[in-house]
This record gives sequence, C-alpha cells and structure tokens, in this order.
Amino acid sequence: MSRDAGEGVCFSPHCIFISMKEYTYTALWLSCGLALAMAVSVQAQETGAVERGAYVFQASGGCSCHTDIERDGALMAGGRGIGTPFGAIYATNITPDMETGIGRWSDVDFIRAMTQGIAPDGSHYYPVFPYTSFTRMTERDIVDLKSYLFSLPAIKKKNSKNELAPPFSWRFTLGFWKVLNFEPGEFHHDKQQSDEWNRGAYIVEALAHCGECHTPRTATGALQKDMTYAGSAEGPEGELAPNITPDKETGIGTWSTADITWYLQNGLEPEGDAAEGLMWELIEHGYQYLSDGDLAAIALYLRSIEPIEHSVRGE
Repeated sequence: MSRDAGEGVCFSPHCIFISMKEYTYTALWLSCGLALAMAVSVQAQETGAVERGAYVFQASGGCSCHTDIERDGALMAGGRGIGTPFGAIYATNITPDMETGIGRWSDVDFIRAMTQGIAPDGSHYYPVFPYTSFTRMTERDIVDLKSYLFSLPAIKKKNSKNELAPPFSWRFTLGFWKVLNFEPGEFHHDKQQSDEWNRGAYIVEALAHCGECHTPRTATGALQKDMTYAGSAEGPEGELAPNITPDKETGIGTWSTADITWYLQNGLEPEGDAAEGLMWELIEHGYQYLSDGDLAAIALYLRSIEPIEHSVRGE
C-alpha cells in the first residue's frame, strides 16, 4: 500500500520526493522573504540615522567651521583658517573621502575624536575643535552625526598645514593641556529640573557648544569656567562674542523666550540689530532649522543660568 489507511499520508518514494521539493521551495521563499525584510529594516534604520544625524548637525550650527565659505569651498571639505591667539588652525576635511577625509573612520574612531579629542592615529586635536563640549554628547547622537556626514559627497581635498609656532605646534603638549583643562564625560540629566530644561541644557552645553565662543579663555586657551557664557572680546576668528547670561545690563536678561527664539531663527535682536559673521553662519546653516520646542528649551535654559555682569569690549 502506498498510503496508511489510518492517516491518509503517502509514504511512497515519489510522494516523499514531492514533499521534500515543496518543503525546499517553501523554505527558499521564507528565506528570501526574511532576507528582504531584514534589508528593508536595515535600510530604514540607516535612513533614520541619517535624518537624526542631520538634525544633530543643524543643532551644532551646521559645523560651518569645516566649510571654507569665504572661498566657496565644498561642504565640510575643510581648509578654513581659524584665527587663534597662538596662530592659524585650519579646519579639516570631514567628508567621507577615503584618502583625505574621514571615510575610513569607524564609529569608535569618530566617537573618540568627538569625546576625547584623539585622532585615529592617536594624536591629539587642538581644542579649537570643540571636543571639550562635544564630549557631553550621547553616543547615539555622535554615531547619527557620523551617518549624516557619511551621506554627503566625498570631496578629495588635502588638509592645510596649521600655522603655529613652537611650542604650540608640538601636538604632544596637548596631552598635558588636557590633564589640566579637559573634563570628559557625557551630559548628566539634572533630576531637579524639568525635561525641557535638561533638553535646553544639553543643546547649549553639548550640541551647540555655545560656551566655546561665548566664554572668555585663560592664557593657555582653556575656558574660564567662572565666566561661562559671559562673553568674550576675542572669540573664534577674532570676533566678539557677546554676554548671553541673563544679566539685564550686559547680557540678555531683558530678552523674552520669544526674543531668543526669534533671534535663533532669523538673527534679529529685539533692538533691531542683526547677527553677523560666524554667529549668522550658525543660524543660517543650523539653528534656524531647530524645532520650536528645542528653541524654547534653549531659551528656558539660558534664562535660568546665573547672570554675570560683564561688558564685553566693543559692545
């Protein structure tokens, strides 16, 4: 008999062959479907990372220092000279070019650069690259930012040599500088404050790195912590960075939440003056794209910090 009378199942070699063939086809289709689903999922994750990274990029002010805007340089291809009291430092190429950019960098390389100021070859970055603030960023935001940068066109452009005299040109000395002036560590949520306040603090302290421009520096180039956000007459590229603490006489203590939001969207102060120079670039390429909620959070945080009376020369 070819069938079991009780079960109605065929046990002949022919039936077994057909069953195995059908099983193989079914397994093949299932495997293809699973592979397709996984590919779609990975693609969706990658797309999501790029989109989130684009927002992190905007919250950082569009990383405008890495584009030589004055000479119509390619986006993120470096070459922009940044003036410091110690000499000119040129921004690097951070496009995904494999030879002259960061195309060979792993996530670990990128995280270490952003949070520790260390290049893949182990050398130290000058703190004109604000890793002293980026160290507060979450790893997810950092990796998402990398995803966005890697989605940009790769531009082959060699980095320019910095114009620094010894001992400032000796990179190994930066290790000692870090021991004295650098405090690595991710942003910590303040449980005594609201989620909105913490979001504003995270953006201001980490992503937007506002203190890097708006805080005066010591003779060694470190941020003067007791004057955080109190303004600097010698900000990046020699530009004046005003006092953004809520001091009513020398800061932005008379600005409302709407005033701060409007300024970050359009570059217009309540008195009618307009943002210029590097600050306008940050607004144009970055801050204006932030959500209303994030802009309000920034305003909330800035209005809550300790006011410091400090009239910056030239104001």
